[in-house]
Amino acid sequence: MLLPNCLFRIGGAAALLSTSSAKARFRLKHVVRTLTGADDSSFRCVFQEEDGEGYRGINLNKDLMNIAGNSLKANITAMGPLVLPTREQLMFAFSFIARKVIGKRVKPYIPDFRTAFEHFCIHAGGRAVIDELQKSLSLSDEQVEASRMTLHRFGNTSSSSLWYELAYIEAKGRMRKGDRVWMIGFGSGFKCNSAAWECIEPARNAHGPWATSIHRYPLDVPDVLKH
Repeated sequence: MLLPNCLFRIGGAAALLSTSSAKARFRLKHVVRTLTGADDSSFRCVFQEEDGEGYRGINLNKDLMNIAGNSLKANITAMGPLVLPTREQLMFAFSFIARKVIGKRVKPYIPDFRTAFEHFCIHAGGRAVIDELQKSLSLSDEQVEASRMTLHRFGNTSSSSLWYELAYIEAKGRMRKGDRVWMIGFGSGFKCNSAAWECIEPARNAHGPWATSIHRYPLDVPDVLKH
């Protein structure tokens, strides 16, 4: 149980929610929650328990990445109709119907979510998580920069990393009025949650978790050697 306990750093984040359009800086447009706990393998893939010697910790199942991928697909399927332009929705629908009629020989169409969002905050649960989501969603290096730099600076703080990433984007001065942000987080259960935000008023300064270090980023983070 020691290794999983060492992987996670203590992290926290707070968000002040308001119904005042005059004071709020972001507008919450959509929230999509996908819970796959009805499946036993999903329910136990991230599970707190005691080992044979009585040490309590988080047990991470070897099927975690596959389960996370399936949860993400279900979440994307629900989020897509809410945010994607009509053309992308039609392309996805045609692909879905073709796979039902012709079979799996037809390659599934992955919607281009870059047409719906300017910024992406991806759960910084590890390099492999960010790499896989970047590949699956065809995101550029700049679009996952906030996630990679948050992982480098603060470690794996689980879903609270999304707020560190949003602060990074603002500290870099990249947020503009009207920009749309997609937050994607994962958690035990197993769950995948998405939140779509629209910027009302960008931050006027870089105050926050990046105040003393934003000038050093982005950094070149080398690939981990594989043996």
